[in-house]
Amino acid sequence: MLDAVVVGAGPNGLTAAVELARRGFSVAVYEAKSTIGGGARTEELTLPGFRHDPCAAAHPLGIGSPAFRDLPLGRYGLEWLHAPLPMAHPFTDGTAAVLSRSVAETAASFGARDAGAYRRLVAPFVGKWDSLARDFMSLPLSALPRDPVTLARFGLTGLQPSSWLLRERFRDDRARALFAGLVAHVMAPLGGIATSAVGLVFALAAHANGWPVARGGTQAVSDSLAGYLKDLGAEVHTDYEVKRLDDLPPARAYVFDTSPTALARIAGLGRAYENYRYGAGVFKIDYALDGPVPWTAPEARRAGTVQIGASSRAIGHALHQASRTDRAPDDPFLITVQPTLADPSRAPEGKHVFWAYGHVPNGWEGDLTDAIERQLERFAPGFRDRVLARATAGPPELARRNANYVGGDIACGAASGLQLLLRPGLSLKPYSTRHPAVFLCSSATPPGPGVHGMSGHNAAKAVWRRLRTTS
Repeated sequence: MLDAVVVGAGPNGLTAAVELARRGFSVAVYEAKSTIGGGARTEELTLPGFRHDPCAAAHPLGIGSPAFRDLPLGRYGLEWLHAPLPMAHPFTDGTAAVLSRSVAETAASFGARDAGAYRRLVAPFVGKWDSLARDFMSLPLSALPRDPVTLARFGLTGLQPSSWLLRERFRDDRARALFAGLVAHVMAPLGGIATSAVGLVFALAAHANGWPVARGGTQAVSDSLAGYLKDLGAEVHTDYEVKRLDDLPPARAYVFDTSPTALARIAGLGRAYENYRYGAGVFKIDYALDGPVPWTAPEARRAGTVQIGASSRAIGHALHQASRTDRAPDDPFLITVQPTLADPSRAPEGKHVFWAYGHVPNGWEGDLTDAIERQLERFAPGFRDRVLARATAGPPELARRNANYVGGDIACGAASGLQLLLRPGLSLKPYSTRHPAVFLCSSATPPGPGVHGMSGHNAAKAVWRRLRTTS
């Protein structure tokens, strides 16, 4: 009998398996697809030689993840590469606000009226990323935070709806638009509780470690975890779809890197997660380009990630349409990533890979290509002339590629209301289930979406505590 079986070889499942294996437990991983990775893959989606990330590409929470920092992933091929700027947010007048490693440069890009306000917002947390991230991303397991004062200050600010913070802290829309865009990375409505924490985490991550890409593509994150796991003696089985617990070998614990509803179906938990809500989906386009994106704003030409939203009001409206209606936004808010700025090896010499996605209603079956490219042309005239090939994926295609993306929701659950804080439900033991031997470790659990492995890391703690008490 194995000590633990992990279902799903995404970054959280692999991290959970590693944490258990390195503590001496016998572990096996079962993945339905023919390759590992989940939301952390790299594929040639358009033309030969163009290596795209079907989902995550820039990793502000990956490079700063307490879970990844505790593992020797560099020995297994993981290397972080940085563009000159972590992120830029261009405007229609040809200027841009930026999120830089430098607080001063970031503040200056907001203009004189908001520069001081931004410095005051982040000052209590600058230089404290390691302790704050470990405390914040380990909740609710972290009974004794390393830096309780900083965590408490973060909570007082972060629990506010971001719409309040934007209105009270900033006077002009340059800062408001950039910060609203940060919140939108988890598709959270701006008026939701604790959405200020989302924006603040992304900003602090940039100041601490940047927003890098993985050399060769995001697949390197998954491959490094799997390489270390195999050296620890664990096995990874692919092309193995699990439909019920009886499909798996006997084990003392079963750990699921799946959506909560899939877990309930497989483990026979009945209506355990019937109230779990899925959020807006995305429509994503991967591009092969014959040159760099011709941004009007010079700052955007140097940024690994570029947010596209003309104003904070426009961003809020697009989020509302995608999450509260059945109609896709006419002017979608876009998140775009330019991996080849940091890693030219991802495309043939002189060429580039680029992706963009906009938010759409969950399960939406339309085509957002024209709306996305109209937005891109507003900020990068001549963009369409650079396109060699494109690969599109709306919610149905994304859900087929990754069963965790229910209705195209790449966050594996709505990041709104109490569900932003209490995933997957009202429990102080979010990784445990009604079945004493079954655990959940996907991004439906704290701290939520992103390629950081912390949901798997935290779930593994809950598992090994149980294994030790039952041995």
